[in-house]
Amino acid sequence: MSNIISNRYEFVVLFDVENGNPNGDPDAGNLPRIDPESGYGLVTDVCLKRKIRNYIETVKEDTEGYGIYIKEDIPLNSSDKKAYEYLKIHDAKDLKKNDPEADLKIRDFMCKNFYDIRTFGAVMTTFVKAKLNCGQIRGPVQLGFARSIDPIDSQEVTITRIAITTEEDLAKKSTEMGRKMIVPYALYRVEGYVSANLARKTTGFSEDDLELLWEAILNMFEHDHSAARGKMAVRELIIFKHSKELGDCQAYKLFDAVEVKKKEDVIYPRQYQDYTVTLHKDQIPETIEVSRRA
Repeated sequence: MSNIISNRYEFVVLFDVENGNPNGDPDAGNLPRIDPESGYGLVTDVCLKRKIRNYIETVKEDTEGYGIYIKEDIPLNSSDKKAYEYLKIHDAKDLKKNDPEADLKIRDFMCKNFYDIRTFGAVMTTFVKAKLNCGQIRGPVQLGFARSIDPIDSQEVTITRIAITTEEDLAKKSTEMGRKMIVPYALYRVEGYVSANLARKTTGFSEDDLELLWEAILNMFEHDHSAARGKMAVRELIIFKHSKELGDCQAYKLFDAVEVKKKEDVIYPRQYQDYTVTLHKDQIPETIEVSRRA
């Protein structure tokens, strides 16, 4: 592919939640995830990648080259088999002997046809025929855990419903009780990386793929609304573009240049405007191109 990305990127995403649960913890009764030592809220990288995948699936609707490998109700092995069917592999054992590049051909097929493999990589070793499988791919795009800017106040809200479950219960009561776990408000920050080196060597992640990624990040909550998650929105995407494939400086220096701070007169933040976002340009090398999208 001629338009494989040739520049390294880092990026910072700021998103918030209002009266919702951004990422429940199944080990804690589905309470919003939290760092128990500091009280800061957490959202896993897996959760955010799911939102991105869902957006891609919504806008592309399985257009050729934009399939989604990790998706609901589709076994991984079913997707792996597509590579064998396309390459007309009938005897994997003989293919392995006669074609030393068989593994690479299968890998390239998966990268070409599945956007999330091309982007995030995948472990595709569950489907094995004669020790031949789709392989393990390290993707060029990686995300860390999101963390709230301030400690969060997780609340349990009791709710009632008038629809009774059984006829026996209806004779005893007129309502049933339930509960919702919410965060009144929190602003989260997540940092990410895009490796042009891995894109060139492994997955073929292109400039078009990159623009689609930025679009998906900005809109990852727009088609994912639910009563449980409340009001969630991406407020800003800050992108750092290096001048070359291996980059111009260490990633942490760019992340440190983005300062997100609660305003001094705010005690209990309840909106994005209660924070200031400052980009310290004097800490960013001149060869780094910075763009801010909202």
